[in-house]
Amino acid sequence: MAVNAAEQRTFRHLPGYFNARQQAELLLHIKDILEIAPLFQPVMPRTGKAFSVRMSNCGPLGWVSDKERGYRYQPTHPVTEEAWPAMPKLLLDLWLREARYPAPPEACLINLYQEGAKMGAHQDRDEADFSAPVVSVSLGDAAVFHVGGRKRTDPKVRVTLKSGDVLLLEGESRLAYHGIDRVIAGSSELLARCGFAEGGRMNLTLRRVTGVG
Repeated sequence: MAVNAAEQRTFRHLPGYFNARQQAELLLHIKDILEIAPLFQPVMPRTGKAFSVRMSNCGPLGWVSDKERGYRYQPTHPVTEEAWPAMPKLLLDLWLREARYPAPPEACLINLYQEGAKMGAHQDRDEADFSAPVVSVSLGDAAVFHVGGRKRTDPKVRVTLKSGDVLLLEGESRLAYHGIDRVIAGSSELLARCGFAEGGRMNLTLRRVTGVG
């Protein structure tokens, strides 16, 4: 059954959740994480086509994708084979305040979008308990985000996500198709100021993978 417009809007958009100081602090934590767990280029299952974003993770588990084994969570980096670094406290505090879920996040996916990168419409279905939300933090360049319903063909709502914004997919929107249409290149200098010379947009996505207990 198609999700109607009211149900689509059960996602929560929290503009400017992190102030400028917190954004810079968070990015510096991510920079340290990437020294231990460097960005890698995931590929699609079966086809082996490369994603247009580079990614890494922090937390007990990390989301990865490759041609042979597909989408999954695992406790180690696919290249270094080392355990993922711990999540920054700012992200754990965000989850505690906003997720409304009785267990902490287990994975934080780090996606770096640079000019021309996007993310096609998809559902987040690799987790055990869909009552846990997906919590997303935007840093750097703004991006046009879309969210629809549980069918790929359902109507979409579009939102411009700016640096410091938080977005939660929860309730009826938890399994909604969503993605990034485009990054508004050059709309923020945050990444460049924090040592990411090429600039762009960093997206941090918190998920609970295994459920409670």
